[in-house]
Amino acid sequence: MNAAKRRALFETLQQHNPNPTTELEYTSPFELLIAVLLSAQATDVSVNKATRKLYAVANTPAKMLALGEAGVSDYIKTIGLYRTKAKNVMVTCQLLLSRHAGEVPRSREALEALPGVGRKTANVVLNTAFGEDTIAVDTHIFRVANRTGLAPGKDPLAVELALERVTPAEFKHDAHHWLILHGRYVCKARTPECWHCAIEALCEFQPKTAAPKR
Repeated sequence: MNAAKRRALFETLQQHNPNPTTELEYTSPFELLIAVLLSAQATDVSVNKATRKLYAVANTPAKMLALGEAGVSDYIKTIGLYRTKAKNVMVTCQLLLSRHAGEVPRSREALEALPGVGRKTANVVLNTAFGEDTIAVDTHIFRVANRTGLAPGKDPLAVELALERVTPAEFKHDAHHWLILHGRYVCKARTPECWHCAIEALCEFQPKTAAPKR
């Protein structure tokens, strides 16, 4: 895909969704961080259902610690891997208090030093909570970037670096959200729904999936 097509792709996504954002519900960087931690191998819908109740009683590191691992587990037990996630939440809260005065750090290195926080999670927090032009590559974005020809890569880091290199500057902040939503609702893993894809004309994926019969 050449530069002109890439620009047209992002312009089209912008026209269809001028103000994209995460589907995770949060009101602070801390709530976002915990929500992203919980979202690993889980849907945003399931995380939101759990955090609505959890954040009503514990929405700061201190309150979360006071709730305890068992208490957090009770609120998130409908989410996959909840026991491990509850442990990570406890340690994360302890580190936020001991190292960062209870605030979510605004550096990749500090974020990745927290348990359960990898490059993808750090990028989400930096982008969504702090407005930085990072691109977090999850399975949806990895698929869309490779399938469309936008930014092919053999692994998530390769795709991330490719996207950072080829995405026009004015689209970098929102690129993560456009691509993840496109992968989640249109460019699906098993059967991409090309018949209602806004960027189908720009996509290099072959063969296209036939339109459903009426």
